[in-house]
Amino acid sequence: MFSIRQINPAIRLALLDLKALSEISPGLRQRELERRGTELLLAALFKETKADLRYDANSKPYVANYPGHISISHSHDRLAIIHNLEAKTGIDIELIRDKAKTIQHKFLNETEQKQANNDTETLVSFWAVKETLYKIYGLKGIDFKKNLFIEQVDTGRVLGRIETQDVSQRFSLIKEKTDNYILVYAEKEIR
Repeated sequence: MFSIRQINPAIRLALLDLKALSEISPGLRQRELERRGTELLLAALFKETKADLRYDANSKPYVANYPGHISISHSHDRLAIIHNLEAKTGIDIELIRDKAKTIQHKFLNETEQKQANNDTETLVSFWAVKETLYKIYGLKGIDFKKNLFIEQVDTGRVLGRIETQDVSQRFSLIKEKTDNYILVYAEKEIR
């Protein structure tokens, strides 16, 4: 039903199949199922003490009684949480579906649209990359087309950039395909 992976000494990743959780907790609406799933994954990640999940003024989640940074994502039947002891982090999981084709002009610049070549899986991957960068940034008011950039895409790894008037940061992100989902998470900042 769920798995925990140690990515490196500072980063842990937790994944949950919400459909499996719904089978042992029947009758829950989607939001309640996501909340229960989040509680379950946090309990698995932070075994030593009950995780005190809170949200800052920008709706970014954090665990008040544990060091480090977290990010949470859910899409249809999947839930993902990343915990980084050392740095701000981000994660996004997305069901691969054609909706990305109709909204690509809202989140990709012209160069990125050409690179995606109207391919559904690539578009969903690019959305997940930008959503992950947005979560790392952690502040509202960012424009996905004008402030978040996909610089390089290799098999399993993406270089992304956050560029605002006050911030210029590059990140190595990991991209994985799991069943019919794309998972993207922050690996490290590149200085």
